[in-house]
Order: sequence, then structure tokens, then C-alpha cells
Amino acid sequence: MTTIASGTDTLTRDALTVLQPGFTGTTAPDWLLRRLGEGLASVGLFGRNIASPEQLAALTAQLRAERDDVLVAIDEEGGDVTRLEVRSGSSFPGNHALGAVDDVELTRQVAAELGRRLAACGVNLNWAPSADINSNPANPVIGVRSFGAGTALAARHTAAYVTGLQSAGVAACTKHFPGHGDTAVDSHHALPRIDAGASVLTERELAPFRAAIAAGTRAMMSAHILVPALDPDRPATLSRAVLSELLRGELGYTGLIVTDGMEMQAIAATYGIERGSVLAIAAGADAICVGGGLADDETVRRLRDALVTAVRSGELPEARLAEAAERVRELARWTATATADPAEARPDIGLVAARRALRLTGAASFTPLTEAPYVAAFTPVANIAVGDETPWGVAADLGRLLPGTRTGSHTGEDAGREALAAAGGSRLVAVVRDEHRHPWMATALDDLLTARPDTIVVEMGVPQAAPRGALHIATHGAARVCGRAAAEVIAGVQAP
Repeated sequence: MTTIASGTDTLTRDALTVLQPGFTGTTAPDWLLRRLGEGLASVGLFGRNIASPEQLAALTAQLRAERDDVLVAIDEEGGDVTRLEVRSGSSFPGNHALGAVDDVELTRQVAAELGRRLAACGVNLNWAPSADINSNPANPVIGVRSFGAGTALAARHTAAYVTGLQSAGVAACTKHFPGHGDTAVDSHHALPRIDAGASVLTERELAPFRAAIAAGTRAMMSAHILVPALDPDRPATLSRAVLSELLRGELGYTGLIVTDGMEMQAIAATYGIERGSVLAIAAGADAICVGGGLADDETVRRLRDALVTAVRSGELPEARLAEAAERVRELARWTATATADPAEARPDIGLVAARRALRLTGAASFTPLTEAPYVAAFTPVANIAVGDETPWGVAADLGRLLPGTRTGSHTGEDAGREALAAAGGSRLVAVVRDEHRHPWMATALDDLLTARPDTIVVEMGVPQAAPRGALHIATHGAARVCGRAAAEVIAGVQAP
């Protein structure tokens, strides 16, 4: 039953309603339940909140016992960015693998199955898909989270993903508007800038978002990026020109606009989260995402009070805050009445997609391994969106197929020589991730292939570097199913 504390005024309730905070732990803390009673309408979940599907279902039931229309949001892209399976790796390949297959029906089916699993756990809003076009190969934060570098490719798969996810009754939140692909800076750390002209943005970056709107995406997430062609002064999240004039006005979008995490340095280091939240709502955002890093009651109180103070001082029109709060409630009503497509579940669809996404070079002359190899994982620093707690690679699956498989993680200028020494007489399998972005990784492969030309190379990032090795396997992502699919090829296991 929805409850609202009797002493909470409308302005304060609206200020709480537009917040999407996080918390720590696998059960809801008392402060969060109290805030739900006072008007908080959304909660964001992260990997730290999830131990199992059963625990997650119990957690969401606990939240709904306090407020039955609560929006429970999660950052579950599948692929490299997973919260449902943060400790094991995802059962679904990410966008780049789906783009490599380029079968929109497969993308729809993958998104639908992911949506079914979220819905079964009580999650009804997914901060996905990423509609960013990977137009800059040096991008440190998008990469395999993108369907690819082609505009039409990204557009048709974004639409298919939105359709599939929402067919399960889970609202899609397409991100990161107006497009985070053409950046070389991670907005978790600093403010990226895109200097493309307005015509390029219209024809390239905006196309997948137009497709998402046409497909009926229920939510859209803004990017913390500066795009001078649209607004020379403020990042998109804080820009009326981007959110109200472009997204709402020109593109005709009427759904919920959610900000990216406000504690990300692109906003927090320049404006602060309180000021940034006020400016975001004033610019046209409807919901403030916070909680990836700042996950406590004090953060909720600070943002609530900042919004209330801004209204009372005249800086933020009360009608704008009320409009934002109503859009949150409107989405909550949709999730409460959305009916799931009764189509049969496809629990294996993620592995099917991962197998289809493999691109093999040298397979014609390759003989599958029959003895346990040494797997050298050349490990880059993970970006914050992916996190470093999710396992990746092929060693675990090769160990099941070829018992006795050994593995080690290597990094830095001596990585190749270290891997050679560790391998001894075993056959080498080198696993890399975005070799084109890491000179030390390319050097390591040079060392391995000079000494051991029979080395097998598995590229689990964006395959920009030239294929090399006795066999080169491009998986287009580092999800668990991508590693399994690659291991099957190496060991010569026939997929059913």
C-alpha cells in the first residue's frame, strides 16, 4: 500500500519524488523505507545490493511493502556492465556482440529475456540500452557497450532492444543523450567535450535516440558531456537547449528524462551535486540519479533540501519541479499496468548470441587443443561503469573443458615476458581487451608471438587492432557467455 507521511508538504514530496538514490547492503535500510513513506518514488540498485535472484526479489518486495508503486531501477546492460551477475559475469552478451551479429530479432529476444529476469526479481526500470555510436575508437567508457560505429546499425538495434525489454514490462532508459560515443574522456572522471558540428550530430549521434523514441522508450538518460554545437556553456545534463529544446521540442520526446549519476566528476567537480541537481531539473530533467558512490540518507536530504530551497528562492519554478515529479509518477503507473509478452522464455538465448558474435581469423588451419594451456590475461584498468569485481576471460571455461588449465594476470611493460615465463612448456592463450587502446598490451603480444607463434589470441574488447596469432577470436565483449563461446572453439567443442 502506498504511504505518504502525513506531515510532508507537497513541495517536499515532489523534491523527494524526483530523486533516484542508492543504498548499501542487501536489505533496505530504515532510512530508505522512511523516505519512501515521505514521498521518495524511486530506488537505484547496484551490484553491492545483489547476492542472488531470490535475495533481490525479497529486497524489492520489502521496498514495495512500504510503497507499492516504487520504481526499482538498475544498471543492467548485460555484457560487461552487469549488476544481476556482478560476481559471475553476465549470461548475456553486450551491445557490441549483438551489433556484430546484426540480427535485430536476436537483439529483441536477448533484451526480452533480460527483461523477464529483471521483472521476476521485481525490477521495473533498466538504465539501458546504451544508444551511443562508438565513433571514437579511443573512447575509454563506451566501447563494447555500443552496438557499433554505424549509425543505422546502432539505430535499428537500439529500437529492437527497447522493444524487447519493454515487452517484459520493464521500462527502458535509453542513454546517454545526446550521445557519448565520440569522446576520449570518461565522464566519471572529468567533463568530456564533443566538437562535432550540428549537422554531424543530427545525422549521426541523434539517430539511435530518434529510433528509441519511435520504439516508445519510457525513459531517457542524459550524458554529462559538453557539446558546444548545442550549448557552449553547460553539459547536456544541465542544458535547457539540449533537454527541453532539442529532446522535448525538436525530437518530440514525452517520457521521463533521467540524469546520469550526479556524483560523477563531470558534474560533481564543477557544479557540486546540489547545484547540479537544481540546474538539471530546471533544464528539463525529471529524475536525479545518485547513489553509485554517494549512497546514504545524508545525500538524499542534501538534494531534497537543495531543490526545496531553489523553489522557495525563485531559482527553480515550482511548476517545473511538479511537472518532473508527475512524470516520475506517470512512469510508475505504466510499470504497474504494463503486461508482459507471454512468449516462451529463452534461457539459452544469451549463449546463442555470444556464439554467433564470434569472429575467427585463422580457423581454417587451427587444430583445437587437447591438452591444458596457460591462459595469460592481459588486464587493463576497468572503467567505473564496468567495475573490477566482475570476472572475465576464458580461463574458467577452458579449465572445465581442459582440466589442468593454468592462468595468470599480467600488466605493464614486462607483461609478455612474464607470461612466457609462467607458461613454461604449455600452449599459450593470450586474452586481451581493447589492444588498440593499450600500447603495453600490443608490446606483450609482440613478445609472445615472436617467441611462440602458435599463441592463440582472444580479443574481448573492441576489435580495432589487426587480428594475429595462430587463431584470433574476437568476442566483441567480455561477458561470461562470450568467454564460454571462445573456450568452446579453442577446445573444439561443438555447440548444440
